[in-house]
Amino acid sequence: MELLEALRSPGDEFSPIPFWFLNGDLKRREIRRQLEDFRAHGVAGVVLHPRMGLPKRIGYLSETYFGYIRAALVALRELGMRAVFYDEGMYPSGSASGKVTEGHPELRSLGVTLTESVLAGDQVLARRGDKCLVVRPSGGTIRGVHFGEDDGQARAPASADILNPEAVARFIRLTHEEYYRRFGEYFGNTVLGFFTDEPSVLGRCVRGFFPWTRGFGDIFRAAGGRFDDLFALFDREETPGTALYRELITKRENDVYYAALSSWCEARGVALMGHPERSDDMERERHFHIPGQDLVYRQVSPEAGDLTGRDSVQGKCSADAARLLGRRRNSSECLGVCGGEDNPWSMTGADVKWFLDYLAVRGVNLFIPHAFYYSVSGRRRDERPPDAGPHNIWWPHYDKWSTYMRRLSFLMTDNRLCARAAVLCRDRDLMPEAVAELFRRQIGFQYIPPSFRDECRAEGGALTLRGHEYAAVIDPDGAFPGVSREVLALKPDILCDPPQPDLRAMGFSRLGVRCVLLVNAGEGDIRASARLPFPGKAGCCDLWTGQVRRFDGQLVLPRRGSLLLFACTGEEYDALPEQAAERAIPAPEFRLVSQDPAAATKTYEARLGRGSGVLTVRAEEMAELEVNGVPAGASFWSPHKFDLTGLLTRKENVLRLTVTGSRANLYGKPVPYGLKEE
Repeated sequence: MELLEALRSPGDEFSPIPFWFLNGDLKRREIRRQLEDFRAHGVAGVVLHPRMGLPKRIGYLSETYFGYIRAALVALRELGMRAVFYDEGMYPSGSASGKVTEGHPELRSLGVTLTESVLAGDQVLARRGDKCLVVRPSGGTIRGVHFGEDDGQARAPASADILNPEAVARFIRLTHEEYYRRFGEYFGNTVLGFFTDEPSVLGRCVRGFFPWTRGFGDIFRAAGGRFDDLFALFDREETPGTALYRELITKRENDVYYAALSSWCEARGVALMGHPERSDDMERERHFHIPGQDLVYRQVSPEAGDLTGRDSVQGKCSADAARLLGRRRNSSECLGVCGGEDNPWSMTGADVKWFLDYLAVRGVNLFIPHAFYYSVSGRRRDERPPDAGPHNIWWPHYDKWSTYMRRLSFLMTDNRLCARAAVLCRDRDLMPEAVAELFRRQIGFQYIPPSFRDECRAEGGALTLRGHEYAAVIDPDGAFPGVSREVLALKPDILCDPPQPDLRAMGFSRLGVRCVLLVNAGEGDIRASARLPFPGKAGCCDLWTGQVRRFDGQLVLPRRGSLLLFACTGEEYDALPEQAAERAIPAPEFRLVSQDPAAATKTYEARLGRGSGVLTVRAEEMAELEVNGVPAGASFWSPHKFDLTGLLTRKENVLRLTVTGSRANLYGKPVPYGLKEE
């Protein structure tokens, strides 16, 4: 079957493309060495990301800086890898690390604020008692690339007014045009696109302001707005006036910033990538050639769940936007600052698997891990950790992670979503509470934002959009009264007995094959009888191991499990191996033989007789097993399982188990590691 052949070894197109923090004293030889190392571990592309810690001798956008970018591009081309240019000197994007406003104070971010003290230069919009609505510079900044340029520090670069066409044009001249002038030969081949990162109208470290720009007052009043209406912004009231204000600000940001970058990239054969500021900014995705979002700060997490709050919608936001816009790919900048709340380096393998599964089952098909660090020396290791790649414990086995991400990306690319429900969302309101029950009941749905509403039709009791028919809708505005609201009565992507509220499912077709992707979002095992939404027989593939077998209707999905179910012909089904009952090997008594606190490792040994089957070990964090000196595999979350079939060949076998603790034990607060006490 073509589908299974592709899953065995997905191509470089589906590789993760991590942020590569260029945060140290760059050397051409080291740039080459690190890229070769990435390639050897299954990573076929990087986002070239200038980052805090870059030494002053390498000024952002200087000739020295571009010299190192060229060295990276030469190596990437020779290694058959792809590059994405990060469009800023840190973030948020749009200011060229303060260069846009240098000598041009009129291009700084503006905002409207409520004050009792009118300052020189303020534009007074309206008065109410002793309070005035005024327009003034927001004072916003961005994070810079050199130490001393961070939030609240004196040299933090000023943010630019990205609602001002002149500021945006200057930003493009200073950044995009300079990259193209030097490296145009790489565009459209080695260079995939430009990554714009959470553009902010006001900048960072701003309180008490709402976005504004020169000339916006005329636009607002011409549309019927009154300045008095804007007092409601500061009272947190939603009125027709504030709704008009937000609509016009969104349109301005789309037209002035995103459209300009999108047009520039398209004209030069590269993609506009990255993500808007908020997790539910679906309308701002329309100008991205690769729509994206940002999973950061454990906005969703195993302990908090995946269905609560605005940030829980982000995976569906970028994926559904891509489907509506006809884009092949959509991305997630993921894993950034996803360690424990007070222990940033404490991000576990179990966490990483959960985050990847959360994104994939919602349709994300390009993973951008945050981040691979060029250097973790000194203060650099504390700048938005953890390192998700070469400076973490799983790097020797990272090919397992990169292969897994490739499989997920392959499945979610060029597929057709089998969704029978439509959710008619609003801008910046993707209704997480309303869709949570759809996820719990495994009912597939498609978000449809306001800008696509005019293309929708109510026909025969269903909603149609671009050839897709939705049998029921969530329609808070009552735009299509003739369409059923009974979304919970729809046929699910998989029907489980008993119901499984922690099971996430996505039904789709790939290469002409009906499929259902399943992931376990909970902390316990899932066991149920399961009925698929398509007739005939089915096979299943464990997407982590790649093992394929027949599906017998009994769903067993362990903690952190992910499974692909796919339709089969009778002949294809007969060619698959049967589901074999797991034969457990009784765990021997392991004894600690050595430990190395400097590496956070503990090594255990045990003796075991002849046998065959699976050995289960409960340990934290990463476990590696050798049997008689022969590697038996590595595992990244507990319970760790090792298939010893064919390895236990002697009368008495020596098992050597090495458990490596989280990097938090070296760089943060120590966390337990080693064998768990039963």
